[in-house]
Amino acid sequence: MAGGWRAPAQAGGMVLALLGWVSSCVTTFVPLWKSLNLDLNELEVWSMGLWQVCIAQEEGVVECRPHGSFLALPPELRVSRLLMCLSNGLGLLGCGLAAAGMEGWTPCRDRPGLKRRLLLAGGAVLGAAAVATLAPVSWVAYNTVLDFWDDTVPDIVPRWEFGEATFLGWFAGAFLAAGG
Repeated sequence: MAGGWRAPAQAGGMVLALLGWVSSCVTTFVPLWKSLNLDLNELEVWSMGLWQVCIAQEEGVVECRPHGSFLALPPELRVSRLLMCLSNGLGLLGCGLAAAGMEGWTPCRDRPGLKRRLLLAGGAVLGAAAVATLAPVSWVAYNTVLDFWDDTVPDIVPRWEFGEATFLGWFAGAFLAAGG
C-alpha cells in the first residue's frame, strides 16, 4: 500500500507537537525558571518564574508573590513572557492546522491539495513555536550562567541556578520542532 506510513508518521508528529505545546504552557506558568538555595538559611528555597517568585520552606509551606511591576523585571524575563505567550498561541494554531491536514481526519478529504498545504502550514507554525520557546528559555539560561560566574560578586553571596522549568522548556521546544 503506497503511503501507508504517512498516517502513523503524522499521528506521531501530532503527539509530539501536543506534548511540546502542553510542556510549553506548563513552562510559561510555573515559577521554576530559576532557583536559589541559601547556604545561610537552608530551610528556604527561592524560585523565580515569569509571573511570580516563590519561597518554599522546609515545613512544606510555599508562599508565592507576583512580580511587582512588568517594567521592574530584567529584560530577559520581560521578553520571555511575551515570547512564551506567543509560543503557546502558535503551538495551538499549528496543532489545529496540522490536525486539519492529517490523512486520518475527514475535513477537506476531497481536496488533497488543501490538506497538504494545511499540513505544511501547521508544521511551519509549529517550527515557529519551537523557536519562540527555545529562544527565551535559552536566553534566561545564558544570563543565569553569566550571573552565576560573575567575578565581581563575592563568593558568599548566593546565586541563582537553573530551575526545572528551564529543562522542561528545552524539551518543549525540541518536541515542538520534532512535531512540526
